[in-house]
Amino acid sequence: MPPFLPLQVIKGVGPKRAVILAEAGIRSIADLYDCFPRRYLDRTTIKKIGALRDGETVTVVGSVTGTRFEGGGRGGSRFKAQITDGSGVLELTWFRGVHYFSKTIRSGELVAAHGRVTFFGRTPGMQHPDFDKLGGDDESGDGQRDDELYKTGAIIPIYPTTEAMKQAGLNSAALRRIVHRAFREHPLRITEYLSPEIIAANNLMPIGEAYRQLHFPDSAEQLERARYRMKWSELFFAQLFFALRRTEERRHLTSVRFERSGEKTASLHERLPFTMTSAQKQAVREIYHDLKSGRQMNRLLQGDVGSGKTLVAQFAMTLAVDNGLQAAFMAPTEILAFQHYAGLKNSLEPLGIRVALLTGRQKKKEREEKLARLERGEIDIAVGTHAIIEAGVQFRRLGLVIIDEQHRFGVLQRKALQEKAENPHVLLMTATPIPRTLTMGIYGDLDVSIIAEMPAGRKPIQTRLCCEAEKPELYRLLRKQIAEGRQAYIVYPLVEESEKIDLKAATESYEQLRREVFPELRLGLIHGQLPAAEKEAVMAEFRSGRLDILVGTTVIEVGVDVPNATIMVIEHAERFGISQLHQLRGRVGRGEHASSCFLVYTKLTGDAKDRLQAMAATGDGFRLSEIDLQIRGAGNMLGREQSGAASGLRIADLLTDGDIMRAARAAAFELIRRDETLTHPENALIRDYYMTHFRKRISLADVG
Repeated sequence: MPPFLPLQVIKGVGPKRAVILAEAGIRSIADLYDCFPRRYLDRTTIKKIGALRDGETVTVVGSVTGTRFEGGGRGGSRFKAQITDGSGVLELTWFRGVHYFSKTIRSGELVAAHGRVTFFGRTPGMQHPDFDKLGGDDESGDGQRDDELYKTGAIIPIYPTTEAMKQAGLNSAALRRIVHRAFREHPLRITEYLSPEIIAANNLMPIGEAYRQLHFPDSAEQLERARYRMKWSELFFAQLFFALRRTEERRHLTSVRFERSGEKTASLHERLPFTMTSAQKQAVREIYHDLKSGRQMNRLLQGDVGSGKTLVAQFAMTLAVDNGLQAAFMAPTEILAFQHYAGLKNSLEPLGIRVALLTGRQKKKEREEKLARLERGEIDIAVGTHAIIEAGVQFRRLGLVIIDEQHRFGVLQRKALQEKAENPHVLLMTATPIPRTLTMGIYGDLDVSIIAEMPAGRKPIQTRLCCEAEKPELYRLLRKQIAEGRQAYIVYPLVEESEKIDLKAATESYEQLRREVFPELRLGLIHGQLPAAEKEAVMAEFRSGRLDILVGTTVIEVGVDVPNATIMVIEHAERFGISQLHQLRGRVGRGEHASSCFLVYTKLTGDAKDRLQAMAATGDGFRLSEIDLQIRGAGNMLGREQSGAASGLRIADLLTDGDIMRAARAAAFELIRRDETLTHPENALIRDYYMTHFRKRISLADVG
């Protein structure tokens, strides 16, 4: 591959375009070859306008028959274009970029539009579709026009473009012509970096052919093989990192060995007032096996809201105390830390286990006294917020670190807690279920325990969407439930960017509810700006039943457990993410009575509509997490980003490429099993490619 040849050696790339392409990460011909199409137009997959159905996402190819402006005034204009393929007319609408599209789209041009179909009367339309001009001029010099390629049934690559590229005339069609010239004038030369054995065993297309087929597919089958090769290779090298690190850790990172299950562990089991689920028992067995192995445990305990993860953690901490070690339990909020502290104190102190709470708002004298006891080993389990990772916190013999709701902490915070001792055992917990394929991608070297079973007696929660006009009926239902002895939550959003405004709105809404809507009921208010003592006082009132309705912000998202609360009302639900909505819903349905969750919205469009409809359709956290990932993106599996499109992968998709992930993972771990340091001669190319292209990209994957 000619990696150092600048793009300006290609006709059509002048100095201005070269700068714009460089801003998009395309600085050389090698970068151009690595600019993979984001999708393809294939005659067999393009849908006729006359056959479109409301709500489907499709690609349509047609000629522009007319354009027009609508509206006017500040922010009110829109641009529309009508296209036809002979079977009907499709109307395309843009509310943003009106000036750009009005200059770009001309009558008579052949275009491809990709988006969601919405019918207005009998006319189908798309709002803000992905839009590509297929061109018509033979600018490539190969004797074929784009419209002729389409008519002959060729597969046309559609390349990703930025707004700046489009402004410079570098739309997908222009980029396609530049790639074509690059391949013709500077033929691809790339050395195969996988061994013949791996290529044969996994039926992979040679790398040079894969590049050619990605850009110029001969057929749908060849394109699929090329995409498989590229995805497989990318996932293979990502998993190779996890395999190498796991081998290294198991060779060098020894941890204290838990020698025995003692009296306290046996007593905890005997005192349980119920039978553990089989999934909980299996998780405890897996954790015990790790703790007794002598190797550092790095395990993710994953389960839906209310599946009983905390009990599993209690058994792990009790085993640590039985072996003369301390445990640290870190939670993301003071309310959740106190909730865990109260639960652990109630369950474990009768066994002789000493539990203490550490938060950032404790008085200096109280905090210093606890820190001294912790350093002397007079505290067995320290429960706290991020205050537990501060420099002055010292343990006498820390053996186990448990991090609850681990996705709420940054990787650097989690690393700081792990460094409080030399290679402590680490248990990460999350009540936000992650699809199994994504778990392998993000936590590729962690052992994973999944609690996919709910405790006996848990009733499903009925979830309903409500518009503002339906609130009187909602309040009537709420009063009826409270008259029958139940309790309720009403939650308001608190978004970081507008926290002060949101908090003021929540406080004002509480006063209105207390004075005008429910004057006969007992209401309490809780939010993150209240002092810790006041927050706990309000929670104690609600837990005891002396409050009928708890009004609050998302501080009650996790950890609040009041079995008598059966109604959750979430105001402005369209402003919440799926994970938050699912967590909030999980605060009810914890007792013997049927429970309901009402998602109150003011406006329901786009992603918000998809989120709320998904919440109403299922209570399965794993299914909801898949939908959430489709909306938000997967996060960076090899770095700091924990959500969004920056997954660290260029072509593979962690959500949809599960089968490829499993095949690549198996090959990577088997290779490292046979050659732990990649020093065998036949693996030299793999080692060199990994060190050059992947090792530099990996920053903080070692802390999950």
